[in-house]
Amino acid sequence: MKKTILGSIVAGTVMAVTAFTVQAQDTVRMGFAAEPYPPFASPDSAGNWVGWEVELMEAVCAEMKANCELVPVAWDGIIPALLEKKIDVIWASMSITDERKQQISFTDKYYNTPAHFIGPKSSDIKPDPANPDSVAGKIIGVQTSTIHANYAEKAFGGAAEIKLYDTQDNANADLVAGGVDLVLADSIALDAFMKSDQGKDMEVKLVAPDDPIFGEGVGGGLRKEDNELRERINAAIKAVRENGKYDEISKKYFDFDIYGG
Repeated sequence: MKKTILGSIVAGTVMAVTAFTVQAQDTVRMGFAAEPYPPFASPDSAGNWVGWEVELMEAVCAEMKANCELVPVAWDGIIPALLEKKIDVIWASMSITDERKQQISFTDKYYNTPAHFIGPKSSDIKPDPANPDSVAGKIIGVQTSTIHANYAEKAFGGAAEIKLYDTQDNANADLVAGGVDLVLADSIALDAFMKSDQGKDMEVKLVAPDDPIFGEGVGGGLRKEDNELRERINAAIKAVRENGKYDEISKKYFDFDIYGG
């Protein structure tokens, strides 16, 4: 939003600029993927974004005493948006990986969950990373620009077709429609899908094994030079874990420890 400063009095202009600067410093623009990703973030019937990750963001921002603004960004453009200073933090279930660390820095992790391959219950497909031919001729759906896309290509790219989607919802829908044989994504997001009417005929076919591609868990992404903001967020994450707020929020959504090892 552009602000126009009117008036010819220099002192008044300085005051206006100063007020704007303070306001800008107090507002942290939290970029998130502009797509439903339950139970982490999705719009409710009124169009308000809700979910575990949204509530955790609110708790972290309250701890920092900062005014945080949710800014929706297309997933495949979210790192460019950060680097172009359209947002201040990526708060969108982004995994901390060495590849991403070449461009941005990360806060401490705030959750860590495994990845799952899912497919129709009626299918006998059994993906095996030690035997890529186990999915020979099959199609695996993944969201573009994700660790899951990278892993699918590494493990099965020579045998299966890896089909990319702009959103996880679209990958899931194509699985239901029969356009792909398997989908690979975060286990929690897929669990929510499989509990829905749309995904009730799907099941876990493989818990993806540990691999460096999956990184160190999920954290907030920042520009490398924003050290002060990163440390403020780290302190706030630590505080909400120690004061019980993290567990209070998590128990609304999960019956296990989402923080992980």
